[in-house]
Amino acid sequence: MKLVVVESPAKGKTIKKYLGEDFEVLASYGHVRDLVPKEGAVDTEHGFRMKYQLIERNDRHVQAIARRLKSAEALYLATDPDREGEAISWHLYELLRQRGLLKDKPVYRVVFHEITRRAIQEAIAHPRELSQDLIDAQQARRALDYLVGFNLSPLLWKKVRRGLSAGRVQSPALRLIVEREEEIERFVPREYWTLEADVRKQERTFSARLSRFQGEKIEQFSITDGERAQQVEQALLEAAQGHLRVARVERKQRRRNPAPPFITSTLQQEAARKLGFTAQRTMRLAQQLYEGVDIGEGAVGLISYMRTDSVNLAQEAVAEIRGYIAERYGADQMPPKPRLYKTKAKNAQEAHEAIRPTSILRTPEALRGHLNKDQFRLYQLIWKRALACQMIHATIDTVAVDLAAGSEANLFRATGSVIAKPGFMQVYQEGRDDAKGEDDERILPPLEVGDLLDLLGIRTDQHFTEPPPRYSEASLIKALEEFGIGRPSTYASIISTLQDREYVTLDKKRFRPTDVGRVVNRFLTSYFTRYVDYGFTAALEDELDAVSRGEEAWVPLLERFWRPFKDKVDHTQENVKRSDVTQEAIDEKCPKCGGDLAIRLGRHGRFIGCTRYPECDYTRDLGDDGRERAAPEIVEGRACPECAAPLHVKQGRYGKFIGCSAYPKCRYIEPLEKPEDTGVPCPKCHQGTLMKRKSRRGKVFYSCSTYPECDYAVWNPPLDEPCPRCGWPILTLRTTKKRGTERVCPQKECSFAEPCEEGLAGMEKAQG
Repeated sequence: MKLVVVESPAKGKTIKKYLGEDFEVLASYGHVRDLVPKEGAVDTEHGFRMKYQLIERNDRHVQAIARRLKSAEALYLATDPDREGEAISWHLYELLRQRGLLKDKPVYRVVFHEITRRAIQEAIAHPRELSQDLIDAQQARRALDYLVGFNLSPLLWKKVRRGLSAGRVQSPALRLIVEREEEIERFVPREYWTLEADVRKQERTFSARLSRFQGEKIEQFSITDGERAQQVEQALLEAAQGHLRVARVERKQRRRNPAPPFITSTLQQEAARKLGFTAQRTMRLAQQLYEGVDIGEGAVGLISYMRTDSVNLAQEAVAEIRGYIAERYGADQMPPKPRLYKTKAKNAQEAHEAIRPTSILRTPEALRGHLNKDQFRLYQLIWKRALACQMIHATIDTVAVDLAAGSEANLFRATGSVIAKPGFMQVYQEGRDDAKGEDDERILPPLEVGDLLDLLGIRTDQHFTEPPPRYSEASLIKALEEFGIGRPSTYASIISTLQDREYVTLDKKRFRPTDVGRVVNRFLTSYFTRYVDYGFTAALEDELDAVSRGEEAWVPLLERFWRPFKDKVDHTQENVKRSDVTQEAIDEKCPKCGGDLAIRLGRHGRFIGCTRYPECDYTRDLGDDGRERAAPEIVEGRACPECAAPLHVKQGRYGKFIGCSAYPKCRYIEPLEKPEDTGVPCPKCHQGTLMKRKSRRGKVFYSCSTYPECDYAVWNPPLDEPCPRCGWPILTLRTTKKRGTERVCPQKECSFAEPCEEGLAGMEKAQG
């Protein structure tokens, strides 16, 4: 028996059926070792020796592998085909070697980029040894992240606030978001006006924009006020006398080529644009498609490996795609030779192939019944992109027409286009970030030089310039990729870390920095400028890639980074005061005591306060945009029940609430919106009822009305019915895609669940 170790049980189940009875497949369940979680895990004084320990939750999986290995002939390490996968294999190898289980037993490293019979059997037939270069690169990356985190994070605790953290790649990403927000806040809108003529030829109407007036080219800010726009309009109407003449017609034909097949970053971007998926959700679904889904013939891997920055496709895959195109769309819909794409990333090396279906013959429609909704949508996206990348270009006919008002000193321009041959566009079109509108594909009527067109009227429109948009997930990933910050496999974790640390929030699917995020960024850019510099971060990533290729040694790389970094940490520790970081001076005196005012960081965000605090307690609020907040909204017709002072609507860390205007002398507060009472008695204290509330992240839950005296809470809508199995006073309604709506017991030790006849109606009733 030969033992094969993979990372996940789902992947192992798919692989097992391709290997036969001579092989046993077990899962490590991800990483098996990590650095000890304390200072000194990386010994900077002795060659950056790293101290690892077994991850406790995976101990039983390692023991299971060790037991099976005793009777195995050989060990095949089949973790993912990237640096991290190589490191997981090495850590497992080291654990087993230290236990004396690898004596006289061959150990092989096998790598495959898709989970198909051919790929698995070929990998087993052609194994290799563990790559020390990839292992060293991953160790260097882990050591750098540890050294930055374990030195910067405690510094943030002391200089800003407890519980904060800083990371090697998350900090430059935060800088991107904060700088974009500051750019938006500095932006001053500019007014401009456009003029468009509505014209008609033989019952066909279209519009044309003014491009030249009295011989002068009209640009964006040529007309900047309404009075001037009306003057130009009157002059054009007088010159046109009810007609515009076709002065020039330009006809062109252009080609649009298909986008390359997906790599990790482009898949995350396109799934965000077209499907509304977060990067984490995209990668989780892609992992499921890669590891295998039961499609009626057992578990089958449906896509190639999803962590890659290569746009290459295997020859066999290209041949199959071209064959499918010829059969489905016709041989004229593919170029004479296969399309080849060049990788833009300088150090593309995480995998040998782009993300593609393992077989183009498995169409999305054929798999619809075997995939859940999200799996289907993502698979369809990957399938269409891979198919389109080997199709012919699209041919688009364009026309631009200049229309003269009186003479050619006054011109309006109209443009239009039509898809002459759709080519790849009949299958797939790439989305765009922050698009102001797709190419103008309106069709103009037939026009020839000299034609007279009826002028129906001239419209003047006022516009204002807009600031650059905030980053979405797609545009942030694109920016990270362009700057060389992180690598494809890290984008999702960078974004989730920024959100988990509450450095940024999502507002209408756009990232906004929080007050804490702004202060952390100001601290890092002021005192650790080099380490949040985009160029420095990208250069460090390039050096790590050089280590993985065997072109650079990892210890000297760490040495060059560590000494200057440690000196900077020590200098900041000794010479920077907390007030230097959390206070931002403004040119204004305190109206209460005459002291200096500053923007300060409090528990609920930034505010304007006196620097003589606590001697002087003068404060003013700041809004979400960093500007001074307007006077607080007064709650009409009510007074504080504790001190009779007016009540105000205030902004706290978790949103708006009602609070006493006499704060801090009086600390009375209440929710802005009172929670709904379900009427279901609390099963724990029997004193209160369960109230419908929202968590700080907006998720609905149900908790006792006597909180904090009673802390009972459930996530699902409660029912005033005892559990028929264990007698617990309430049941809850739970709805899942797989099982529908059920009445379930909220007690973990009780497994009661039965279908709910009322279904969603019952849930709506329970939620009031």
